Amino acid sequence: MLRNKNGRKPGRFSRWLHRTFDDWSFRYLLGPAQVDKPVDGTAPATRERWEHDLEHRKDYTREQRKRKRAAHDRSSGN
Repeated sequence: MLRNKNGRKPGRFSRWLHRTFDDWSFRYLLGPAQVDKPVDGTAPATRERWEHDLEHRKDYTREQRKRKRAAHDRSSGN
């Protein structure tokens, strides 16, 4: 029987989770992870607001990554 990093056998839930979600056919049924043009067919104002919101979220994520990187550099002395 396989063991995890702590040397323990996987539990019943863990076995079920991997049996269910590691299967390629299950992932195939879920569909693609990304969709092209996800707000097609909506009003122009709605699409513009969605694009603005998306860009704001991306900026926030970039800023968080930059802060995390700077904090890591300060703690490691680089």
